[in-house]
Amino acid sequence: MRIAVCPGSFDPVTMGHLDVFERASRMSDQVIVAVLINKIKESLFTVEERIEMLTEATAHLPNVTVDSFYGLLVDYCKDHEVNAIVKGLRAVSDFDYELQMAQMNYRLTQVETCFISTNPLYSYLSSSLVKDVATHGGDVGGLVPEAVLKRLQGKLSSTMESNPNN
Repeated sequence: MRIAVCPGSFDPVTMGHLDVFERASRMSDQVIVAVLINKIKESLFTVEERIEMLTEATAHLPNVTVDSFYGLLVDYCKDHEVNAIVKGLRAVSDFDYELQMAQMNYRLTQVETCFISTNPLYSYLSSSLVKDVATHGGDVGGLVPEAVLKRLQGKLSSTMESNPNN
């Protein structure tokens, strides 16, 4: 069985992420969308909330599951018999960083990394940009799944209510 993993923070998941998951699901028997637990980085959504949003957003893909991990991705790959890491690339700057990661991951465990070029519709899109635009009242409809948009708006309105100086 060919198992691929799509790792990331997905805070929140965007349409660009979904495009990569859908394309990876056509290339593998099973795809695991793995949410990185990063105890240093402050996230808008909890890991549990991100898993819920990803599970809902990928429900139409029968061979995609959602999980989380902490530590080295290659250890997760070994533990789950993952054959390939799938990463989406938006720009050349992404490639510079991702190539180093791919080479280190291969050196550590011989797990291959496959790069999927982002659909041009989403080449500028990132979770950080979505959060920034939404925080300042911009319309991010169509850039995230509808259910994620509702959660994002709810999260931002409750954050603004609890901290009106922002």
